[in-house]
Amino acid sequence: MSTIIEKASFLRNKLVPLLGTINKDEPARWGKMNALQMVDHMSYAFMEASGKYDRTLLTAEEHLPKMYSFMMSDKPFRENTPNSLLPDEPEPAKHETMALALEDLKTEIEHFFNVFGAHPDKKTTNPFFGILNFEEWVQLLHKHSWHHLKQFGVENS
Repeated sequence: MSTIIEKASFLRNKLVPLLGTINKDEPARWGKMNALQMVDHMSYAFMEASGKYDRTLLTAEEHLPKMYSFMMSDKPFRENTPNSLLPDEPEPAKHETMALALEDLKTEIEHFFNVFGAHPDKKTTNPFFGILNFEEWVQLLHKHSWHHLKQFGVENS
């Protein structure tokens, strides 16, 4: 089990290089997103975490403890975990190349760390897991990142 510090370091320093090992034409092992759409999706997750999107909580209050417990565990997301905020068919990729998509993701990752570095007590809403602080977002983003890395064949060593 990694610490939050190790997970934050992974997100900041290792996620983009690992995603860079995925060919943009690599078929997904599950799901409908292609590799470019997945990288865009990860950029969006970091934008949500940093508060660029004001989110409404969708999970019923009585289910939040169970959701939070899962989020904070080392248990991975299942393949094809549904996300009611995503369309049935993925939106076209924002970028034509993996390099451009990764540059955008790198910008959003740095923005996330800068926002919480400047405002350590900041909390933002995740529509499924609740109102999260920096450490909780790091936990969720790390879990989410590995879900999508595995989707495209990158294994956790």
